[in-house]
Amino acid sequence: MNEMVQNPPSALGTRATRQRAARDAAATPGADRVRVNDPDRTMANILQVATAEFADKGLAGARIDEIAALTSTSKRMIYYYFGSKEGLYVAVLEDAYRRIRRIESELHLEDLAPEQALRTLVGFTVDYQLANPDFIRLVMNENMHRGEFISRSTTIQELNIPVIHAVRDVYQRGVAAGVFRPDVDPVDLHMSISALCFFNVANRHTFGAIFKRSLDTPAATAQRRESIIEMIVRFLRP
Repeated sequence: MNEMVQNPPSALGTRATRQRAARDAAATPGADRVRVNDPDRTMANILQVATAEFADKGLAGARIDEIAALTSTSKRMIYYYFGSKEGLYVAVLEDAYRRIRRIESELHLEDLAPEQALRTLVGFTVDYQLANPDFIRLVMNENMHRGEFISRSTTIQELNIPVIHAVRDVYQRGVAAGVFRPDVDPVDLHMSISALCFFNVANRHTFGAIFKRSLDTPAATAQRRESIIEMIVRFLRP
């Protein structure tokens, strides 16, 4: 996590940069053979490109034709794998949540003292969302749909159960140790962590423009990261 702070990624990047990267990934020798013989790799490539497209343009603006062109595949193949444009969109949402939850599970919070576990979880959330602005865009787009498509996915709901269990375990251990106050709902705590980390990326450009602050420098990133961690920790102290 320290390395992330010292060398913060560009918060948003450009659509053209992501598309060039997707083209380079797709334009490999034997791509046609891979498409036929390696469906997992094909689907992963489609999801990677579709993530950038849906993040940039939303569900309504993204085009299957464009995704097919960027992955050197066909609309027919995309529909074969995902059923429809909406099916691909839901698969992108599921993949986005699966990635963050998988990495969270590797933090081994249960091996850390409660306050250190909380600091680790909050710091990870700051770092991950800063490094993955497309995740923020996808969530923002889905909120514009009032959670319609997330609500259709039992996978996403199941993926988010472990993180609540992890937050609850850290919090309850802290209460038992006397380092956290005993009147906080773990889901509310998770919401507060998410809110601070989300705003840090989603509103960085408008906030920076209004208050004439550069929020992308290593120093600003590190300072904001520490502030978010301290706010959450102090909120829980007795």
